[in-house]
Amino acid sequence: MMRIAYVNGQYVRHSEAAVHIEDRGFQFADGVYEVCEVRDGLIVDLTRHLNRLDRSLSELRIDQPMSRAALTLVIREVLRRNRVRNGIFYMQVTRGAAKRDHFFPPEGTAPTITITAKSTDPSLLAKKYATGIKVITLLENRWDRVDIKTVGLLPNVLAKQQARDAGAHDAIFVTRDGMVLEGASANAWIVTPDGELVTRPAEHGILKGITRTTAIDVAAKLGLVFVEREFSVDEMLSAREAFMTSATGICVPVVEVDGKPVANGHPGTVSSDIRDAFFAIAEKTAI
Repeated sequence: MMRIAYVNGQYVRHSEAAVHIEDRGFQFADGVYEVCEVRDGLIVDLTRHLNRLDRSLSELRIDQPMSRAALTLVIREVLRRNRVRNGIFYMQVTRGAAKRDHFFPPEGTAPTITITAKSTDPSLLAKKYATGIKVITLLENRWDRVDIKTVGLLPNVLAKQQARDAGAHDAIFVTRDGMVLEGASANAWIVTPDGELVTRPAEHGILKGITRTTAIDVAAKLGLVFVEREFSVDEMLSAREAFMTSATGICVPVVEVDGKPVANGHPGTVSSDIRDAFFAIAEKTAI
């Protein structure tokens, strides 16, 4: 089936989709993005994703490309044209195309918006859920405003590749004193030996993940003891279980950190319980 992308008001073949060579997303990574899960023909947590998009645009002083109502219609149309029932859509907004200059472009320069969608294979995620993943830790080297979901992801790309080179799936950024921040593309969680569910506060130093936020709602519904606080790599290694949350993985168990097993080296039950209850509690928007 031919894939379709949306680029600045037009639906085009994915293979032919293009933006201007002086688009500021290409020149400066001057843009933001969102990735959202689609499951059983329903968009998961769309409102929260669009709220975060609004915040990211506001923090970077990028104009809204269109109204939320119009954007929602376009997202649905892209998903329909690509016949996605289980998969993701990716949306990117940049400050637009203009003569290359570090200063903002002239007033009235239209932002660039692109939206793509693709189906994914649920069996690949099921394997990660069954076996868990290995991660490595890396010293934090990103800019200070990781709370904004920008397209400037070079440190994350390098971290992911370093993890792959080490035979792991993901990397976790840590502070100089060994405190866990977040993964290269996911938020980090642990379950303490006493059964306390812990994730780092999202006020500073990490992205406030949408899946993270909904997982907190799920934990409340399940009656889990939940605390937002910092935790160390050592505490992660001594935890009853550890896992990562993201829109593309929901709740993936972590079974090894830096070559050392977490608990018995197998996925735990809390991550499974959260994952099983997640879709019922998350917001669902029909395509």
